[in-house]
Amino acid sequence: MKTLFFASTLALCILLNFTQTDESLPNNATVDISLLKGTWKIDLSPEDTTDTNFAKMVITQVGKNSLNGYFYRDGVKIREGRINTQRRIIYAALVSGDNSGMYHTSFFYKEGLLYGSTHSIDKDFLAVWIGTKESE
Repeated sequence: MKTLFFASTLALCILLNFTQTDESLPNNATVDISLLKGTWKIDLSPEDTTDTNFAKMVITQVGKNSLNGYFYRDGVKIREGRINTQRRIIYAALVSGDNSGMYHTSFFYKEGLLYGSTHSIDKDFLAVWIGTKESE
């Protein structure tokens, strides 16, 4: 469990280093977390533009600091979905899982895209991905 929290924290710290807040926004500006709602096409190998290795994330509901829906494929519910906008950037983390194991995912929203990573201890991998929102 400690490894899981360490990996999730490390991934979030890396993401924080590659993003900047919009200094033009006032400190009390609100961030529109409803931008996350919808169906997202997740490119699991963004460095290879010739592959067809995609998953999906459907975010059905967002709250002040939470999100619900499905990650990877239909039926794989998001558990413990959390949102943080403390730096005026939308960050999120979630747990999902099926018969093949547990997956720990974190991502941030920037200019219409999701940039994330998914860690699986059981399958021994860390996937880096980019998500694009599908048309409604």
